[in-house]
Amino acid sequence: MASGSERVVVVGVDDSAHSYHALETALDLFFIPFKANPQFKLVVVHGRPTATSFLGVAGPGTVDIIPMVEQDLNKTAELVKKKCSEVCSAKSVEISSLEVIEGDPRNIMLEAVERHHACVIVLGSHGYGAVKRVFLGSVSDYLAHHAHCSVMIVKKPKAKPTSTETH
Repeated sequence: MASGSERVVVVGVDDSAHSYHALETALDLFFIPFKANPQFKLVVVHGRPTATSFLGVAGPGTVDIIPMVEQDLNKTAELVKKKCSEVCSAKSVEISSLEVIEGDPRNIMLEAVERHHACVIVLGSHGYGAVKRVFLGSVSDYLAHHAHCSVMIVKKPKAKPTSTETH
């Protein structure tokens, strides 16, 4: 863990409302806008899947679409970076490092925590049930058990029903 004025908050983001909500929550809790010497450094990490992992098991004809999938994953990564920059800018918080790393998000986030000597990692909860978690895995669950720092899992509040939905 980093010490003194070098405390680092790592926020894991994907292209979901849950992860952007986690980023906003981290900014609200750990950062004071316009402070000259912030107490924390912000590191934002996007784990970009590989085209082959995104496609699953490769079969005949899969090779032909890999370049298109790569292009789409790169475009998504650029959109994630842009959105994170906008969120931080709107809250007047400077990003120390904004990284897009290809691979398994669990390993990427764990390596980022170690590389940056983070004191806390912040992740959004997708709210998967037990069955989906078995098949999809849970990055937050994995990090809660393996990271050598505090892990903050942020749940996005459910939308409140409107007056027309309650009648």
